[in-house]
Amino acid sequence: MAQHSVWMMSGEDDGDADGGADTSVVVKTRPKTKRPPLYKVLLLNDDYTPMEFVVAVLERFFGMNHAQAFEIMLTVHKKGLAVVGVFSHEIAETKVAQVMDFARQHQHPLQCTMEKE
Repeated sequence: MAQHSVWMMSGEDDGDADGGADTSVVVKTRPKTKRPPLYKVLLLNDDYTPMEFVVAVLERFFGMNHAQAFEIMLTVHKKGLAVVGVFSHEIAETKVAQVMDFARQHQHPLQCTMEKE
């Protein structure tokens, strides 16, 4: 006589209280998905855009408080550029467009770009 084992899923009991219905759950394993690449948004220094305007842009579009925005503005001023945020491609693209449009509306040559991290 052949011997066999019965494997039970957690939560199952040996009784047939549910009328014999199969209550086991099949779980499919998915392959690991790669995280989308991130993009750095950069502000570039110029000789014409007022520092106060750069601070306002950082507060408005990047959610910084005044102290953070002032610090980043000084970095842009002294080093020529600064990373102001890291985002997914779509969000980085939107931030760049918003900053560029806002600067143009206020007739400032402020440049904002993005690059892959």
